[in-house]
Amino acid sequence: MARRSVLSIRIVEGRNLPAKDITGSSDPYCIVKIDNEAIVRTATVWKTLSPFWGEEYEVQLHPTFHSISIYVMDEDALRDLAKKDRNGASDPFVCVSYNGKTQESTVVKKSCYPRWNEAFEFELPDPPAEKLCVEVWDWDLVSKNDFLGKVVVSVQGLQAAGHQEGWFRLQPDTAKPREDRRRGSLGSLQLQVRLRDETVLPSHCYQPLVQLLCQEVKAGHQAGGVHLVTLLDETTTAESRQDVAVNLVKLFLGQGLVKEFLDLLFELELAKPCEPNTLFRSNSLASKSMESFLKVTGMQYLHAVLGPTISRVFEEKKYVELDPSKVEIKDVGCSGLHRVQTESEVMEQGRQLLQSYLGELLDAIGKSAPTCPPVIRAAFRQLFQRVGERFPQHQHTQFVAVTSFLCLRFFSPAIMTPKLFHLRDTHADARTGRTLLLLAKAVQMVGNMEPAAGRAKEEWLAPLQPALQHGASRMRAFITRLVGTEEEEEGGEGWPCAPRAAVVKEGLLFVHKTRGKGPLLASASKKLHFCLTGEALSFAKSPGAEQRCGSIALANIRAAERVEEKSFGSCHVMQVVYVDEAGQQETAYLQCKCVNELNQWLSALRKVCGNNPQLLHAYHPGVFRGDKWSCCHQKDRTGPGCGQTRHSITLQDWSDPLQPDVEAQRLFQHLHGLQEPLREKYWQLMEAGGAHDGPRGCGEGPPLPLVLQRLFEALQDLERCHRQLPPAAPAPLELQT
Repeated sequence: MARRSVLSIRIVEGRNLPAKDITGSSDPYCIVKIDNEAIVRTATVWKTLSPFWGEEYEVQLHPTFHSISIYVMDEDALRDLAKKDRNGASDPFVCVSYNGKTQESTVVKKSCYPRWNEAFEFELPDPPAEKLCVEVWDWDLVSKNDFLGKVVVSVQGLQAAGHQEGWFRLQPDTAKPREDRRRGSLGSLQLQVRLRDETVLPSHCYQPLVQLLCQEVKAGHQAGGVHLVTLLDETTTAESRQDVAVNLVKLFLGQGLVKEFLDLLFELELAKPCEPNTLFRSNSLASKSMESFLKVTGMQYLHAVLGPTISRVFEEKKYVELDPSKVEIKDVGCSGLHRVQTESEVMEQGRQLLQSYLGELLDAIGKSAPTCPPVIRAAFRQLFQRVGERFPQHQHTQFVAVTSFLCLRFFSPAIMTPKLFHLRDTHADARTGRTLLLLAKAVQMVGNMEPAAGRAKEEWLAPLQPALQHGASRMRAFITRLVGTEEEEEGGEGWPCAPRAAVVKEGLLFVHKTRGKGPLLASASKKLHFCLTGEALSFAKSPGAEQRCGSIALANIRAAERVEEKSFGSCHVMQVVYVDEAGQQETAYLQCKCVNELNQWLSALRKVCGNNPQLLHAYHPGVFRGDKWSCCHQKDRTGPGCGQTRHSITLQDWSDPLQPDVEAQRLFQHLHGLQEPLREKYWQLMEAGGAHDGPRGCGEGPPLPLVLQRLFEALQDLERCHRQLPPAAPAPLELQT
């Protein structure tokens, strides 16, 4: 049994943010902190006051965490404090007050863009106090300190709501005089934040529910009956359908039944009244499940196919435009001989570039059929056959059904927003983003198999028509190869890669020299290539080096934690605490290039070492220099740590190992609230089919089918297991924006 909290965060967009640069714009990004520790940093969106991020994160946390803070930052400046001093700046410091106690930060002299990076801790009373107050003041030597701003945080707000989303307007303090509030609008931020407290029971508790779902999938669709999956689709709201689809896909992947599950969804969807030209275009459970299935099983394939072309677009930064209303005329040629390009020349140049990108991409797609994961090929083969049986007079529909998922829901979204599919570390600038949008639109039109339909809506795409027609022919040939050869899937019918790829994470890290004795610790400060596998953390001089310089066995790792900034002058340093061959505890200090890379490494290390029996409960966030630790000033180098380890804080990733018990628990939570809707929907569908006529009173409806009776019994058993658990102390939560 395991208790944990799962935080889902979707940072959507900002609106009307304040201008922080001399150009009248800003370069905004967001930082998400858990208990004052930066966990997530979005990419920077350059030169805009209304940025769109659209980034989603899921973080696993220990249930005792206290606060979530979301900061909107400018790339080269922090929150532009009021200028209170004659020198045009301020001397700001921060007062943090909670439960009658106040702590102050240091004063940052002569700055409107201060950075403190200080942490404050308060004892949490029972029951916890309602509010935590953070005030920013300008320090004055002789006169009264000036008030600069205030944030009041509700300790229990988000915990009570469970899920909050919408626009959070950033405002100055309204309790102070009006002259202290004349700073204009601070803009607003659209967020979706959801907290799930999960208690995962032992595997045997979920067996009745899992076995029932598997039996329903194996039984398939029975004529004249109402299938459990149909009831689930009809009663699941649009807001939760994506999550349910992911849970079901991962559950059946782990059970080796994902092909059967998807085939059942295809059959049930095709049994509904539908037109060939709108097939699988809605956000049904079938569409969401297939979309989730491609992301879970096909991300490596996606990177291999799209990666080279996406990298080329980012690196070349060429101007591509086909719409006459958006063309920018520019000078060309050398100094003294330059001339102005005509509109037709700019558009022709854009057409050639876009056609080159599209051709390169279609080449990669066409050659990728043999390398496409076998389980994906099998799913598309089933879809192709089912659609052919449903629309025998429209063979064209078979191909469009495949491309509606592969192109419209997988390739095109990744081309438009490569950051969200981990194809790039940053968002595209305006010019590159426009090129990617046009390329994604071209791929969509190729996937529609009728390029002329798209031209009817946007006439300026006419010059690209020959390339689109040729691309549609190539796409048709690719799909024929993709679904044409039936073969035995590698690793059986479940997870597509069994065993998983040996490398969990790799990359260059800067090694900070210490007084340790191991080959890594004794080395001079330098960059080494690190490779984390399921067995060890190894390192070499370069990525392609055949011989590794050394390694640390995973079984010997005791902790993976951050290092406080003052230790090495960087906030992106992590420490790996381990035991060497002689049984001595050592620490390796490794610097990452950014906060996201730091958290990815920490998350990966914590996941692969999570079952180590001798993990530390405390560590030193500083470094041992001279004769003492920089964090707590202890003089015993082997003394107990002064900070609590955070083994449970990890980031969810598409490549994470399957966790059947977690997926079963989440399905239980969803189904538990659907018992009455499932019953009502069953009666409605039976009445619509003529199985029950006339009004229905209490207890007068048709008897529930055996599958619903067994489902409700399994849910009641799980509810009973949860009630028998000892109560967990509630974790107070702050949401600070």
